[in-house]
Amino acid sequence: MRVLVVEDERNLADAIARGLRKRGMAVDVAYDGDAGHEAAFVTRYDVVVLDRDLPGVHGDQICADLAASGALTRVLMLTASGTVADRVEGLQLGADDYLPKPFAFDELVARVQALGRRATPAAPPVLELADLVLDPARRVATRAGLPVDLTNKEFGVLSELLKARGAVVSSEELLERVWDANTDPFTTIVRVTVMTLRKKLGDPPLIETVVGAGYRTAEVGA
Repeated sequence: MRVLVVEDERNLADAIARGLRKRGMAVDVAYDGDAGHEAAFVTRYDVVVLDRDLPGVHGDQICADLAASGALTRVLMLTASGTVADRVEGLQLGADDYLPKPFAFDELVARVQALGRRATPAAPPVLELADLVLDPARRVATRAGLPVDLTNKEFGVLSELLKARGAVVSSEELLERVWDANTDPFTTIVRVTVMTLRKKLGDPPLIETVVGAGYRTAEVGA
């Protein structure tokens, strides 16, 4: 899952980003409205965690512009104002969810995960292929009933391939969906991650390379 955090309180923004990364999400951070507005329209994010009261472009404007653009990005709006009127106003602007400050971090994670599941195309809560079962909410992978120990990036790549349901996913798409903006676009990290993922999943192989195009899940029994 790719997440953008737009928050001008740097300590809070960095803390949110660190916590979400520990849950296996790829997270970018913008510390003002101008940077946040630009980032939200350059990269396709699953969820934007958006502070409402931002310097530069106001959070309300970012939210309204995302809604008007028809983007599939879900918006979780944060604010120090927690009145019913404020929540209603934020939702009317196009926010998908609303969380007043201060908040419990576990609740923020749960809300981000829930919004991510509502991204299009919608994915089932548990992803399966043959004897492979992937549970993104619990961060658990099993094959033939046995646990498979995956890194966050391996888990993310496998999740994206399973969600594609046999369609080809390019290295560029995997890099955008699983890694953050600080990753070198010319890196071989996707190829290396897929290689180690194949070894961990074992035989028969479940990931195919489509030369010149990317990767896809194998046809079971093919």
